[in-house]
Amino acid sequence: MAKVKKYNEMSVEELNVELNNCQASLFNFRFQKTLQQLESPHQIKNMKKNIARIKTFINQKK
Repeated sequence: MAKVKKYNEMSVEELNVELNNCQASLFNFRFQKTLQQLESPHQIKNMKKNIARIKTFINQKK
C-alpha cells in the first residue's frame, strides 16, 4: 500500500517518467528471462502490476 500512496502524491509528468522506467525494467526482465539469467521470475508479474497501477493513477488524474 505504500506504493499506492506514493503514486497518489505524484503528478502526471512524474507518473509518466515512472511508467517509462517500469516499462524499461519489464523489457530487461523479459530479456533476462529469455537468456535464462533472471533469478526471480516473480519480478515480471510484480512489474506488470506496478505498470497497471501507474496507468490507473494517470487516468484518474486526467
